[in-house]
Amino acid sequence: MKIITGRVVLHKKNVLDITDVSSSVLDRVHELLGKNVTLQLIGAHKDHSSEGRLRGKLGKKAKLEDWITTFTPFTDGESSYKVTFEWEEDNKVPGAFLIQNHHHNEFYLKTLILEDVPGHGHVHFVCNSWVYPTNRYKKDRIFFNNKAYLPIETPEFLCSYREEELKILQGDGTGMLEEWDRVYDYAFYNDLGDPDKDLNHARPVLGGSSEYPYPRRGRTGRPPTKSDPRTESRLPLVMSLNIYVPRDERFGVLKFSDFLVYALQVFVQLLIPEFQALSDRSYAEFDSFEDILKLYEGGFKLHGGPLLDRIRENIPFEMQKVLLERDTDEFYKFPTPQVIKENKSAWTTDEEFGREMLAGVNPVKICVLKEFPPTSNLDIEVFGNQDSSIKPHHIEKNLNGLQVDEALKAKKLFILDHHDSLMPFLRRINETTTNKIYASRTLLLLQSDGSLKPLAIELSLSHPDGDKLGAISNVYTPAENGVEGSIWQLAKAYVAVNDSGIHQLISHWLHTHAVIEPFVIATNRQLSVLHPLYKLLYPHFRDTMNINAFARQILINGGGILELTLFPGKYSMELSSVLYKDWVFPEQALPVDLVKRGMAVEESGCRHGLRLVIEDYPYAVDGLEIWSAIKSWVDEYCRFYYKNDATVQNDTELQSWWKELREEGHGDKKHEPWWSKMDSRQDLIDVCTTFIWVASALHASVNFGQYPYNGYLPNRPTLSRRFMPKPNTPEYDELKENPEKVFFKTITPHVQTLLGIALVQLLSMHSTDEVYLGERDNLEWTLDVEPLEALDRFRRKLKEIEEKIMEMNKDERLKNRVGTVNVPFTLLCPTSEEGLTGKGIPNSTSI
Repeated sequence: MKIITGRVVLHKKNVLDITDVSSSVLDRVHELLGKNVTLQLIGAHKDHSSEGRLRGKLGKKAKLEDWITTFTPFTDGESSYKVTFEWEEDNKVPGAFLIQNHHHNEFYLKTLILEDVPGHGHVHFVCNSWVYPTNRYKKDRIFFNNKAYLPIETPEFLCSYREEELKILQGDGTGMLEEWDRVYDYAFYNDLGDPDKDLNHARPVLGGSSEYPYPRRGRTGRPPTKSDPRTESRLPLVMSLNIYVPRDERFGVLKFSDFLVYALQVFVQLLIPEFQALSDRSYAEFDSFEDILKLYEGGFKLHGGPLLDRIRENIPFEMQKVLLERDTDEFYKFPTPQVIKENKSAWTTDEEFGREMLAGVNPVKICVLKEFPPTSNLDIEVFGNQDSSIKPHHIEKNLNGLQVDEALKAKKLFILDHHDSLMPFLRRINETTTNKIYASRTLLLLQSDGSLKPLAIELSLSHPDGDKLGAISNVYTPAENGVEGSIWQLAKAYVAVNDSGIHQLISHWLHTHAVIEPFVIATNRQLSVLHPLYKLLYPHFRDTMNINAFARQILINGGGILELTLFPGKYSMELSSVLYKDWVFPEQALPVDLVKRGMAVEESGCRHGLRLVIEDYPYAVDGLEIWSAIKSWVDEYCRFYYKNDATVQNDTELQSWWKELREEGHGDKKHEPWWSKMDSRQDLIDVCTTFIWVASALHASVNFGQYPYNGYLPNRPTLSRRFMPKPNTPEYDELKENPEKVFFKTITPHVQTLLGIALVQLLSMHSTDEVYLGERDNLEWTLDVEPLEALDRFRRKLKEIEEKIMEMNKDERLKNRVGTVNVPFTLLCPTSEEGLTGKGIPNSTSI
């Protein structure tokens, strides 16, 4: 018999959730009544009471010592408790332990460290999980030590525990899930509408049909609405933060505090009252650029309201205290966005308009022009002729002496094409909403200094006599002065409106948030925490399900913030569903994406095997460095555990994971031929590299630049409410007399501007507890030395990349890295400080 001393680190509920101020007292009472927190080590010897199954023998129960006398301050802090085990198995390492919480409240279990296991020294159990009272569970909670095992390599005495834990996480697919449930399951996006209100609030179910395909989300099991059994009922606004996700997927205390305080202060105190008072306002838009600058330089008063009082009743006491401290009549100012910090007007230049397609918030859509004039892929039987009306005479005067064919052959012509994706929606948007939009094509020329010069903008409308008659298009070319200059600025604004909507709905939401969630669910359902692949991917899941659940409640839902602020309005999510049809997982790999868009060509001898068509393409230059570093890290990691292709083929958990991800998580894509077979080590490396890239760097590149560029709405307007003024009309005359006023009458109005700025400020902020690419929240995440050393090399490589990025941003020859607005491209710098920084790559799609 040996005595093993352990140390348990946890957070008590009264530290993390101050709504239950009695929790600490009740837990102490339970201790006095003999209701303790107990742990049992699982040994390697067979448990003869396990009904024929080979299970490790349970040791004697050991309780956490000194719970009553261990004082936890009323702030965020850890509590550490001693636990003493009797251990009968010489030279054996405990592979797992069971824990029973007989207290009244849950707690967050961080780690257990066994300090003196005979023959082995310290043994670490990294837990990072909420443990609820034992009566909430059908089986005792189990935690495994930090050794990774492929299924076939798992010690026999742990196999049944490993399988049993996965069954618990999978659930049985029934019932409404409660906060203590640990179930990961799939559902359609059928909770965005609210048909019980009225038909205007109904929305189509996304997922499960060829008409509206979509990735799956996490199941909550709420009952259906009364009006439509296919639609899941929604939580009321005051309970939005209580939407079910597995408790371990919820924000940590620091991030929840940052998110909640800011979101409630701005969205509730400021913006909801603004909407309530909208009918009483004497104006609907800003009158001048000077007026909008007051949002950053002068400020405006905050407001409270009865809704704020109702919401306060449902948030932690400490959060209420912070809100009360900030609920004053003082003026509120938005931080000055970087795009106007150095120069208030540089954003209006054609040079900056083109540069932001390479280094702005949506640098993933520009393509090489492959044919002139551009053609359409829309069905001619449905939409008629949708080919471009741009002619050589529109652009040749600005081709620097080249002919169109010469520029095309030299790969000097580029296109930002929002025509085919928007044309099918134009008629409905323009006829059933207050928004007036165009389908757009923008052509640009690569100049000798590496910058892009806009050549022409084509704005198209549906034919008034029917879609089959094709498009009605007008072409606009650059002009600087007079009414022609004002029209050109408006044309660029219409393009920016389209790009803002496509960015938020597709580049950001769909291509990172939505497509990642099935990976989170499938991994937790099919890969044990003991699995090396789980340990590789786990950091890249942090907060994704939670932020996506919040999004379904207040952002992407019917009548939510995105519908209020983006041009598709109530068709926003339907548009993202239609464009999901074009989503191809292997094409999310950066090198594949660049080649597909014509922005790079494969060429041996070049760095990364690619030659960039635009050498000074900051997103691609920095992105390829990050991509390469991720791939090297994943390659080293996977080759350590998978010695050959057969190891991949014979990994039962891995094969179940890949099958479920394709057939359930992305079930509407399960018949696509581009899914790999997952029968080789290279398949595994490619899939994991692409996933980590999407969850971390791709998301960072399209998210954290939002406030620097979109925080000043004239630069990136989200709505257009009037069509282009035509000659010999009052609107045209007004444009000649007061172009500034017409500009603001056209783009995003006052209230939606406030809402849009507040949203991108929230989305662009790094939380206090952010974990960045290459970092882990626990240094003892694995017992295997080689992966630890490989991660350290990955971390050092990221540091070198960051230093290189900073040096390139100082190079005045690289016109696209800083631009006339003097905003350095730092979106792919790996690290950051907290707050609004315009840089930093978190491990996960976490905001």
